[in-house]
Amino acid sequence: MNRGKKTSGGKYTRSRKKRKFEIAGQRRIVKLGKNKRKNLRTLGGKLKTVLLMANTVNVEKKKVEIKNVLETPSNRFLARQNIITKGTILQTDSGKVKVTNRPSQEGVINGVLVKQD
Repeated sequence: MNRGKKTSGGKYTRSRKKRKFEIAGQRRIVKLGKNKRKNLRTLGGKLKTVLLMANTVNVEKKKVEIKNVLETPSNRFLARQNIITKGTILQTDSGKVKVTNRPSQEGVINGVLVKQD
């Protein structure tokens, strides 16, 4: 028998539709560029600051300018498109920096210096 059908051949009907809180939100991509943020209303009326573009990273209580996106361990094609995610290694004025937070969720980019080889 086909998947999703009864043994008699009839269709199963969905008991209810998805609620608004069950629907996935739009995918947010943080790109390298002039700082750009957006405020979104979340469940319960709270506000979430979303980062869309950034050109600075917080490293050891200092703001450092990002020069380039070197590599992204999760997906090598993201580095080519200058997309910043958690774990991305950035080239800055003070050296290589690894992103330690999720910038699309928090509205800022925090990082830690990577040891030079």
